[in-house]
Parts: sequence; C-alpha cells; structure tokens
Amino acid sequence: MPDEHLQMLRYRILRYTPNLARDEWINVAVLLEQVSGGPPHPQGPALRRAVRVLDEESEFRRLRRLHPSADESLLRNLEPEFEANLAGTEEAVSRYLAKFEDTLSNVLQFSSQHAVLAEDFDAEMQRLYDEKVAAPPAGRSVMENSKNWIRSRLKDIFKRRHIFEKMLHGVRVEEFTMPGDPFRIDFAYRYNGTRGYLHAVPLGRDHSTAKVYALTAERIRAKSPSVEFTAVTEIPPSPENRRHEFVLRLFESQQITVLPLNRVEPWAESLSPRLR
Repeated sequence: MPDEHLQMLRYRILRYTPNLARDEWINVAVLLEQVSGGPPHPQGPALRRAVRVLDEESEFRRLRRLHPSADESLLRNLEPEFEANLAGTEEAVSRYLAKFEDTLSNVLQFSSQHAVLAEDFDAEMQRLYDEKVAAPPAGRSVMENSKNWIRSRLKDIFKRRHIFEKMLHGVRVEEFTMPGDPFRIDFAYRYNGTRGYLHAVPLGRDHSTAKVYALTAERIRAKSPSVEFTAVTEIPPSPENRRHEFVLRLFESQQITVLPLNRVEPWAESLSPRLR
C-alpha cells in the first residue's frame, strides 16, 4: 500500500487495575490519535483524537467475573468524561491526561504509547478495540453466538469486497436519541442520499441488543427518513423458534431487514458499486 494513503497514528491502552498488589488488570479503553497524513513524525501534535471505552454488557459481565468488586460506575462514566476533555487544545489535553494519570494511577493506568500506520482512522480504532479490549470468546459454541464473532466475520467479508474502508464503524447514536447514549451501531454507509445502518444481532443470546437496535432505528428514522436498517444474525431465524419469531416481528415493526451471515457475501457484493 503506498505511503501516501497511510496515516501515522499512535495509541495507548487504558488498563483498570483494581488490585495493584496482585498485579491484576483488564484493558478497558483505547486512546487513538492521528499524528499526520503520512508516515513521519509519530511524536507530533494530534490532528485527531478519539477514545473507545468498553460498552458491551458481555464485557461488563466479564469484568464482574474477574473483579466482583469492580467500580462499574467509574468505568461507565469514562467515555463522556474523555470526550468532554479531549476536544481542547493540545496543551489543555496534555494537562488533562497528566492530571488523569496522577489522580487515578492506582486504579486506571495508560500503557506506553505505540505508533502504527493505517489507512483509515475509524477502522483502526475498531481493530484495536476488538483486539485489545473486547471480551474474547470462551470457545467455539460461545464464539459463534457472540456479537464480536459476527462483527469479525462482517469485517472480513467487507474487506474482501473492498467496502470496509468506505463505511463508518462503531457509530454513536446520541444525536438521534439523547446525550450520553452509549449505544453504537456497528457499521454505517451512505449512497445516493440514503444512509444505511448495519448491526450484529446474535439470536443465540438474550434479546437486549435486538430491542435496543429496534428502538434506536425508530428514533433515527423519526429524524432522518432516508435510512435503511439491517440486522445480521449468526444463523437464519427459524419460524418454529418462539424467540426467533419475537425478533423477526420486532424488526419487521421497525422495517429492519434480517440478514443471516450466510447471505452477507452477495449483499456486500451488491452494495459495493453503490458506494463508489
């Protein structure tokens, strides 16, 4: 890939360390900064800066298993705090991060800084989050029912069809719902004045993701009528399964198309020419 298409990025991983004496920690966030539009100067001022904090309920369940007395309130409030303080000048942000580390160094610690070259800032943020923060699958049966597994398969398909870089990833929805809403839609795209949203919804898990996605679709459609919504499931829904039937009716009520993973490849192929 030619260097002129790459951005110089740098990142740090935020670790939650509730027990320093036992050297126990868990990764809870990625801080990513764009340094330049090309390879040099990894220590330069940030042109763009963003943070992604763990937000899936499965990740909080994992946290509770590892650290039953974890301060969830602290972690759930991290992202809005970061966003409020990382939008200032370089000097103000440096002061904030230094104070953050001094104040919470016994509980929250940043890793050392790493530089990386990437073509797309949002895609690299998603990659780092999936690799460094997201809860890993415990085994094949759990893996194939997990949201992260579906999202990983989608990423692979979209890259093969050369549309991954043309999409937005981990899209915040608070502008359509209410400030501070932590929900993110996995992928978004735009063509001919229409915006599309696509979200991984595992049928084999609880239906909280399906409910939140349906409610979010209703809110977005009320403010932006030229939209389409797709929910990607790990398997085709079975009409004989009452839980599957509930999800199908829920999505039908909000005009959300259900797309099993085994049909994503042709869907992505048909989408590709519209994104050019």
